[in-house]
Order: sequence, then C-alpha cells, then structure tokens
Amino acid sequence: MEESKKVLNHKVMIDARRRSSITGVLDVISFDAKEVLLETELGILTIQGDELHVNRLTLEKGEIDLDGTLDSFCYSDKKNNSGDSFLKKMFR
Repeated sequence: MEESKKVLNHKVMIDARRRSSITGVLDVISFDAKEVLLETELGILTIQGDELHVNRLTLEKGEIDLDGTLDSFCYSDKKNNSGDSFLKKMFR
C-alpha cells in the first residue's frame, strides 16, 4: 500500500444548498456564475450551480466562501495537469 500524503485541512461545509465554506484550497482555476473550479489538497473540485458568487477568498489560509444555488460538487484527480481544457480531460 502506498504511503498516504499528509492532508492539511480540507473540509466542505454546505448550508441549505445556498452557501458553502471550503478549506484546503490551493488555487482557483476558474469561476463564473455557473461553475467554480478549485485545486484542493485532495484534487480538482468542480462546483456547479446558478448565480455563484465568491464572497471570500484567502489563498494564504486556503479558504473560500461561496453563495448561490449549489447543484453539484465533483472531484477529479490533480494528476491530470496537462494544458488541455476541462472538457477534453473529461472525454478522454
């Protein structure tokens, strides 16, 4: 069994599908009103919804707060760091 990596502090808290607080964020890859892509300690996190808004972002602490209608949270491995778009990666 491979030795596990140290996970510093990755948590996702969702309040009534309208607010989310996330820790363990390394970088914001992209965001708009429908989708937020985050690099976290546990991989790429894709958040989809409607009227998404970043209320607070503190990369030094690895924290982000979002508002809007939260529809889905999906993780993918961060090993796929080529320059391809997210959709190309999904349909390989």
